[in-house]
Amino acid sequence: MEAESEPYVRLATLRKLHQSMADLNTARSLADTLQIVADGIVQGLDFELAAVNLVKPDGDLVVAAVAGSEGAEAMMAGRTGSRAAWERRLAMGERWGDLRFIPYTEAWVLMEDDVPQWHTAGPAPRYADEWHPMDLLMAPMHSSDGDLLGVISVDKPRNGRRPGAWGREALQMYAFQAGIAISNARLRANMQRALVRLEREQQALRASEESFRQAFEYAPSGMAVTELGGDQHGRLVRTNDALCRLLGRPASALRRCSFSDLVHPEDQATLLRTSAEGGRAELRLRRRDGSYVWVSLRNSVVADATDGPRFLLTHVEDIEERKRHELQLAHRASHDSLTGLPNSAELRARLSARLCDKPAPVPDAAQMGPGGSGGAVGGGFGPDGFGPDGFGPDGYGSVFPEPAGGCDYHVHTVPPASDDPSEKGLAVLFCDLDGFKSINDRFGHHCGDAVLIEVARRLSSGVRDNDTVARLGGDEFVVLADGLGRADAADLAVRLRNAIIPPIRVEGRAVRVGASFGIGWAGCGMSAEEVLHSADQRMYIEKRSRSKAHRRAG
Repeated sequence: MEAESEPYVRLATLRKLHQSMADLNTARSLADTLQIVADGIVQGLDFELAAVNLVKPDGDLVVAAVAGSEGAEAMMAGRTGSRAAWERRLAMGERWGDLRFIPYTEAWVLMEDDVPQWHTAGPAPRYADEWHPMDLLMAPMHSSDGDLLGVISVDKPRNGRRPGAWGREALQMYAFQAGIAISNARLRANMQRALVRLEREQQALRASEESFRQAFEYAPSGMAVTELGGDQHGRLVRTNDALCRLLGRPASALRRCSFSDLVHPEDQATLLRTSAEGGRAELRLRRRDGSYVWVSLRNSVVADATDGPRFLLTHVEDIEERKRHELQLAHRASHDSLTGLPNSAELRARLSARLCDKPAPVPDAAQMGPGGSGGAVGGGFGPDGFGPDGFGPDGYGSVFPEPAGGCDYHVHTVPPASDDPSEKGLAVLFCDLDGFKSINDRFGHHCGDAVLIEVARRLSSGVRDNDTVARLGGDEFVVLADGLGRADAADLAVRLRNAIIPPIRVEGRAVRVGASFGIGWAGCGMSAEEVLHSADQRMYIEKRSRSKAHRRAG
C-alpha cells in the first residue's frame, strides 16, 4: 500500500476491494459476511492478519471472524472482550479519520485487559513509519443510526510500514462498506426468518398477517407490496413508513403509482429485468422534490393460501452513500487530481474503445461516396456511428461495420485520406506548453499548478461537449475530437493555441505560456500508444519549426 503515487497500484487495490464488495453482496448468512469482511482485508488491503470483533446483544464484543493466520484464529475466534476495554482502546487511539491507531509505545498498557489479541515481540522500529508487532490499528464499524456494530483490527502490513494516507482511506472506506454489509446481513436474516414464519403459519392467516404486518411496518428499510399479474400488475398496494420517508411521498400518493412511474428513465430496463421473484437490482427512484436516490431493490413473492402467488414484496435499501463513495473512488482513479481532467489511463481507455486490431477494409464501389472517397464517422450520427438508415455519413459506407463475435458490429475508425472536407475522422491533438518550465523555476510550483489549472479550463472551454480533454502529466495535454476533417483539426489547434496565449493572473502577477500542437489521427489497426506517439512526434516537429520567441507568442 505504500506506492501511493502509483495510480495503477491504487487501481489494482480498488479492483480487489470491488471483488470483496461483490462477494459481500452474495453472502448467504451473517457468518459468511463476517468471514468475507476479514478475508477482504487480507486479500485486498495488504494486511497479513485481520479480525472482526462483533458487538453482542449484551454489549461485549466477540471475535466473530479471523483471516490470515490459523494460529491466531485458534487462539482468538469465539473469545469475548468487554465493552469497557474496547471503549478504552478506541478512546486512547490516535484518530486517523474514523480509524484508531495506538503505537507500540502506548499499547503495552493494554497487555492485561481482556480483549483477545495476537502479537509477537519485535525489535524497535528502524525508521519512523516502520510497523511494530505491538502497533494496534482499529477500524470501527457503525450502523446507519451511528450505533457501534463492531471493530475491525488489522496487523502486519505486507510492506512493513504503517499505512499512509491512501491506505488509511481505503481501510476506512472498506470498514464503512463492511458495516453496511453486516447490517444488511442481519436484516436479511430477520427478513428470512419472517418469511419462513409466514410460510409455516399459512393455516393461521390472522397470526401470519400480524407477523407480516409488524415485520413490514417496522422494518428499518423501505418495503412495498405490489400487485403480481392481472390488470393492476405492478401497482403499489402497500408501503411502509421507511419507504415513504425515503421518497418524501405519503402512502396515499404511492398507492396511485408503480415503481415504473418512479424509476429514472435510464433505469427502466433494469427495473424490467428485476420485476420477478428473487430479482434484485440497483437503480434510482424519484423523490417528491424531483431528485433521485440510489436504492437496492430485492423481490420476494408473498403467496396466497388458495390462489397461489398474488403479491410481490419488495425490499428497498438506501445505497446513496455507498454509490457516492464508489463514484468518488472511480473518479479519483480515472482523473487528474490537480486539473480534474481525465488522466493518462482514462485517455488511453477512451481511445482504445474506439479502435480494433484490424484496419478498416477497403470499400468497394457500392460503398464509395461521390467521387470515390471514403471517410470516417461524422457529426449527427448515433453513438454507434450509423445514421437512421444503417449507413455512415451522407448515406455512404464511409464507416465499415464488421462482424465481431458473429453478431455484434464494430464501427471502424478511419483517418481522413485527403483534405476533402467531407472526410471526417477522430483527431488527436497533442499539446505541450511553451515556457512553462521557466514559470515553475521563477515563481514556484504553486504558480505552475495555477497555470495548469487555467490552461485545462481554457482547453475545456474551447472544445465541444462530446470531445475529451485529458492531462497526460506535467505540461502535456491531449484533445480527442471526433468528426473533424483535416482543415477542421488545424483550425481547432489554432483556436486552442490562441485561447492559451492570453496572460494568466496568479497571485497578482501576469504570466504567459505558449503552446505547440501536433495533430494525429486515430485509425483501426493502430494501438492507443501508436496514435499518441504519432501526435507527439508531430508536436515536436511543429515545436522545432518555430523559433523560441515565436513559440512564446503562440
